[in-house]
Amino acid sequence: MGKDIELPIGWIFLTLEDVADIHDNLREPVNSVERAKRHGPYPYYGATGQVGWIDDYRQNGEYVLLGEDGAPFFDWLKDKAYLVSGKCWVNNHAHVLKGKEGVCSNRYLLYALNQTDYRGYANGTTRLKLTQSAMRRIPVNLAPPKEQHRIVAKIEELFSELDKGVENLKTAQSQLKVYRQALLKHAFEGKLTAQWRAERNVTPAKVGGQPLNDMDSRLPPAFARVTGNDEVGGGNDKPLETAEALLKRIQQERAQRFKQQLAEWEKSPSIPLLQRGKPTSTAPIPPLEKGGNGGISKPKPPKSLPPLTAEELAELPELPEGWGWARPEEICIQEPYSIGIGPFGSNLKVSDYRESGIPLIFVKNITRSNFIKDLKYIDEAKYRELLPHSVKALDLLITKMGDPPGDCEIYPEGSPNAVLTADCLKFRLWDEFASRKLYKYCINSNFVKRQLGLITKGVAQKKISVERFKTICLPFFCVEEQNVLVQELESKLSEVDQLDQTITTSLQQAEALRQSILKKAFSGQLVPQDPNDEPASELLARIRTEKAVQQNNKKGRL
Repeated sequence: MGKDIELPIGWIFLTLEDVADIHDNLREPVNSVERAKRHGPYPYYGATGQVGWIDDYRQNGEYVLLGEDGAPFFDWLKDKAYLVSGKCWVNNHAHVLKGKEGVCSNRYLLYALNQTDYRGYANGTTRLKLTQSAMRRIPVNLAPPKEQHRIVAKIEELFSELDKGVENLKTAQSQLKVYRQALLKHAFEGKLTAQWRAERNVTPAKVGGQPLNDMDSRLPPAFARVTGNDEVGGGNDKPLETAEALLKRIQQERAQRFKQQLAEWEKSPSIPLLQRGKPTSTAPIPPLEKGGNGGISKPKPPKSLPPLTAEELAELPELPEGWGWARPEEICIQEPYSIGIGPFGSNLKVSDYRESGIPLIFVKNITRSNFIKDLKYIDEAKYRELLPHSVKALDLLITKMGDPPGDCEIYPEGSPNAVLTADCLKFRLWDEFASRKLYKYCINSNFVKRQLGLITKGVAQKKISVERFKTICLPFFCVEEQNVLVQELESKLSEVDQLDQTITTSLQQAEALRQSILKKAFSGQLVPQDPNDEPASELLARIRTEKAVQQNNKKGRL
């Protein structure tokens, strides 16, 4: 908006201070602690909307609020101004404006400000700010008063239609989330692979008395052949391994690996004696004291976990025949720190960050599934210091915070070794026995989310500790069925993802259309002009006259 376009006859180029009164003197900040003591019925507004309630008001009427700082000035799809009415309180992060009576209506001003290009007006390095002096210079294409009303009416008519479409899209998006969770629920109750098990001559358990083909759970014939059957229903002589048998096999493998690791440790060379972390002698160290500065720590024997109690099992849903429950420690790989969290704050400071080196993983990387852009790094020396918190490609990464916590993503294959930050957790599965993709889906399901919510209930900060995470129960079953279930989930969830992306694109297009409507409105192309309308130039003459009178009055008081 400005003098780079040709306006219709009767329109004029003005600045914001010509068309609006500025009431920034009415605003006053009140911090959150004070507001908590003064909670009341009046809305308390900030840069982009309401941020709380308070027991008093400083404004009473209709105003346009324009962000001073904290507003998305350079995001052309987002609003920078909004309308308020009635009794309220505005803090110092928003400018308080009112269209000059008879010159510019509040709604016309609102829409004009929401299609303004703020480049050259909002400035700042870390946080953009629109100062009052810069705001006064913002250009406004002013239409004749009657045309302003027609423009506002047309904008609101079109926006109303858009809003209905957006509401329908958001409803569909919410329904997709419900469907996704219902699909995961059926998956980990054994319903999605029920037919596959039947075709393998395994009788599926009845789950909640519901039909097995709920949620379109029947597998296509191709899935019956995943394990080598040439024909659907052809059967297989080899029975499926039960979860109980598989867990015993894992325990046996752990014991065997421990023996091998212990033998290797006993054969390992001695290292210098340590005093305060530094070598002081080359005297040999007895086998049981090996370790430390470059040495091999003595391996720990595998831990045998007690079985779930009857009370614990009663809280869990029924599983199909042959399935069972596993805790994270039972299916993690036989390595130190296979389940771990990021370092405490004092062990990793902002001053440790580098422009390149070993990448750090933050919560945002997990929630956005983005491990490439906007990374922070540490150097090799710091990495060696933080090895217990290191991450390898294909580790499961889980957020420790949230309501509930527990968003899960796989650290992509081929990614470099990295280090977790404080609010992240890693889970390194034993991939010979447990599918990473499957347990990513499982941890992201409402069933596991509820468990994570319960174990952090009552905690001041809802954070998952390693010990709490180790208490959750995960459905466990043979690797063959895990692979079949992953294929089925990927097939169905890819359709969900495609629909979700289509909806997201449509929502973005709706916002772009909103801006297109505003652009047409303030270039005079949205409604036809009426030659009988009073030209806006007469408004300009009136404004100049008013200014001259005000200046004369000021001089007379001096």
